[in-house]
Formats: sequence, C-alpha cells, structure tokens
Amino acid sequence: MDYAIQTRFSDPGVHAGLFDALPDDVTEIAAVVRNLLIHYRGGGIEFTGERLAEIDNRWVSAILATDQKRNGTPLAVPREPVDRVVGCCRDYTLLFVSILRHKGIPARSRVGFGNYFTEGFNNDHVVAEYWNGDRWVMIDAEMDPADPQFTFDVADMPAGPFRSAAEVWQGYRAGELNGDLFGVDTNPDAPLKLHGGWFIRTYVHYQLAHLNGDELLLWDNWGTMSDTLDGADVELTDRIAGLMLASDNGDDAATKEVNDLYRTDPGLTYAGRAFVTSPAGGEFVWKDLG
Repeated sequence: MDYAIQTRFSDPGVHAGLFDALPDDVTEIAAVVRNLLIHYRGGGIEFTGERLAEIDNRWVSAILATDQKRNGTPLAVPREPVDRVVGCCRDYTLLFVSILRHKGIPARSRVGFGNYFTEGFNNDHVVAEYWNGDRWVMIDAEMDPADPQFTFDVADMPAGPFRSAAEVWQGYRAGELNGDLFGVDTNPDAPLKLHGGWFIRTYVHYQLAHLNGDELLLWDNWGTMSDTLDGADVELTDRIAGLMLASDNGDDAATKEVNDLYRTDPGLTYAGRAFVTSPAGGEFVWKDLG
C-alpha cells in the first residue's frame, strides 16, 4: 500500500486543516502529538467514565474532534495534561502517522513489544516508522527524546529495544523466548493472563492488519484471534510472521504474498466488525465499526 495516503483510521476528516500549521520536522511533530494525548495508564492521572472511554477513539478524526471540543485551539498550543485526549501507544503512533501522511511523508505503525518500560519484561507497544528518503526510521512518538531514562535515541530507534510481533513470535516458537515475558503485565490476579503465546500470536495479526492500513485498537478482535493457542492455526501465524520478516528485509515477493493473504483469507481480514474488549469496561460484544 501507499503509506503516504491516509487510511480510514488515520484520515483527519474535517479537521485536516489543523495539520497545515504544524512544523515539518518529525521530532517537533512528535512533540505536538505528546501535547495532545495522555496515556490512560502511564500519564499519572486516573481517568474514569467518559474520560476513560476516550481510549476507544479508533479514528484520528474522533481524536481531533475530542480535542477541539475540549480545547478549541491550534494543536501546538500547550494543553494541561488533564485536558489532553486519553489514549495509548497506538493513538500516539496513529496521530503521528496521520500528520506525516498529510505532509506527504510515507509513514506506518509497527506493532510489537518494547523492553524499555519494565525491567525484565517486554510490554506490548506500537511505534511508528517513516521513510526519510533513504530508509525507514523507527520513532517512538509517545516518548520524549530528552528523557534521560532512555539509553538510545527514541527518535531513531536501533534494533533491540523494540521487536515486532513477528520477530517475537518466531523466537517464541523456536523456544528462544519466554512467552510469559511478553504482554501487558504478569498480574496473577487478572481474570485473563495478558501475556504468553496466545497474546504474541494476536499481536502478529495486529501487525499484519496495521501494515495493511487497518490500524485498529489493541482490543479489537476479529477472525481467528483467540485467547488460547488450543486449536489455533499456529502454522498460518508462522507463515505470516516469516513473510513479514522477509518483507522487512526487502523481499518484495514476500510483501506481496503476505498482503494478499491478509486481503483474501477471511480469518485474517478485518471486515468492519470486531469483538471489542476495551479496558474502559462495559460489555464485551461484537460491534460493527466500519
């Protein structure tokens, strides 16, 4: 796909004009994104009710509508943390990608795991990549490059701190990675263990969807996703992961094959309907999302 063109998720809609006044420098764009969003778990403020429900804004147009209703000022005007739109890593990335696409810069989201949040654990995470004319540059738009906790450049990330879901799945399947060290957390009291092999497999499917322009929430579920590996088609996931990794290494045939798989296999393709398990609570049900 053409990563310089907006998707139905990244399209700012009637708010596109807000992007015109933004800087062209990608690190300055990331700073604007951090000015607009606050993480629902990591922002230092506990949100509930309608505010917490902002994490279900799937569309950039909805994120911008929420911001403008609350603040009503240009996007670079400073917002107090409590006035920012509540979201997660996926939202920081999608908004950043949306702005770059508006400026004609190819950009895409990458789904996987980061080892730079919790000692000894790999948290589920979404970062961005943009084409600088020579190569894809990986950037974590949620993180401030000036933060001294980082021992690497979050605006031009090296291999290692973030690993794609496909890479982790291959390591897990080869017995080289402990699946219990990849996920949301290792809370023993949680009703659903949000880590392990099934979780990694789900993120492989998210990675595939995002690369094909369906930049869904990380709690939208469809097709052959499952909270267990029992009965799951792990061989298909093996194939998908292998093809995506080959694609990352410049194999055009692998790129075409895996994208064709996504578009033609009904168990992989997002078709506008998802089983939503939002952290905002409420009933977990199938929803027609468009």
